[in-house]
Amino acid sequence: MSIEINAVKRDVKGTGASRRLRRAGTVPGVVYGGGKEAVTLEINAKELFLEFRHEAFHASVLNLNLDGKKESVLLRDFQMHPVRNTIQHIDFQRVSATEKIHVKVPFHFINAEIAPGVKLGGGIVAHILTEADVSCLAKDLPEFIEVDVAKLEIGHSVHLSEIKLPKGVEFVQLAHGDDSAVASIAKTRGGVSAAADASETPEA
Repeated sequence: MSIEINAVKRDVKGTGASRRLRRAGTVPGVVYGGGKEAVTLEINAKELFLEFRHEAFHASVLNLNLDGKKESVLLRDFQMHPVRNTIQHIDFQRVSATEKIHVKVPFHFINAEIAPGVKLGGGIVAHILTEADVSCLAKDLPEFIEVDVAKLEIGHSVHLSEIKLPKGVEFVQLAHGDDSAVASIAKTRGGVSAAADASETPEA
C-alpha cells in the first residue's frame, strides 16, 4: 500500500501564522533529515486526515510530494487538538534506501478462536504488547506483524523470539536481549467456574 501526501512549502512561520493556516483548512508541518535542511510545509487538513486515520499511515514509508518533488518519509510526530480531534502539527523524517530505520509496527493477532486456551479452557487472549519497534531497510518495512496464537494454552505466552518476521526485519528489543511477552491466554471467571464444576461432577 503506497500512501502519497501532497504538500507545499510554508514560507511564513510562527504561532500566529500556524493558527491562520489551521483556520484556512491546512495543517502546518516540517520535513527533516536525510542530510538536507528542514523544510516547513503545509498540507490540506481533510486530505491529510483521510490518510492519517489508516493504520498504515503510522507504520509505512510515505511518499511526500512537496511542490512536485517526491521524497520517501516516515511519520515521526504529530500534535492533536485535545477537543476537536484535528491534527495541529505534523513532522516527517526523510529516509534513505541504504540506511536502516527504527519504526513502531503494530501487531495483528490471528487464530485466537482456535487456541486451546480459548476453545477448550474458556480463556481470553490478553494483548500485552500492541506494537513493537523494528529495525530494517525502508524497502523491507512491514505494515504490520502477525502474531499467531493458535497453539497457546491457558497461562502460556508468546514472546518476541517466537514471532516470525519478514526477511531483513528484526525486533529492536530482542536485539538488546529483551524477549518480552506479546500475548498470553488468561483465565476468565466463567472459565474458572466451568473448570471447577467439571472437577466436582461425580463419575457415572
